[in-house]
Amino acid sequence: MTTTHYAEPTGRIQFAFNDMVSWLSDHGIGLAGARTLTVVGRKSGEPKTTPVNPLVIDGRTYLISPRGNTQWSRNLRAAGVCDIGRGRRVDTYTAVEVADEKKIALLRPYLKRWGWEVASYLPAKVTHTSSNDELAAIAPAVPVFELHRN
Repeated sequence: MTTTHYAEPTGRIQFAFNDMVSWLSDHGIGLAGARTLTVVGRKSGEPKTTPVNPLVIDGRTYLISPRGNTQWSRNLRAAGVCDIGRGRRVDTYTAVEVADEKKIALLRPYLKRWGWEVASYLPAKVTHTSSNDELAAIAPAVPVFELHRN
C-alpha cells in the first residue's frame, strides 16, 4: 500500500489556499467540509497540521490523500492516531490503512464531492464517473485510512 506518488504543493497559490482552509477550519468554518488534521511527525515528534476532507460513508470516517504519499499520510501511517478538528471541537481517532481493492468504493464518492479541488493531484485523470478499472489503477498510489473514534 505504500507508494511513491506525491504531488507536492507548488506555488504561492496552493500554499495560500491550504493556509486559508486551515485558518477557517481552526476558527470553526469548514470550507466544503474541510477539517484540520493533527498528527505527530514521525521524525520530529512534533504535532503537524494540514487541512483534510474527511469522507463519511455509512457512519464510517475516511481520510484520503489525493496527493499520494504525503508527509501527513506517512506520519499517520507511522503514528496510527490523529486528531481531526474544526474550531474548538477536536476528536481523536485511530487510523487503519484501507486495502487497495476496497478503495474504489471510497474514491468514487470522494471525487464526486471534492473532485473539483483534488482531481489534479491524482496520478491519472479520473473522475467520479471513471470506470472501476480506472479507479483501481490509481488505488495503490492513493493512501486511504479508515478512522475509528477513540
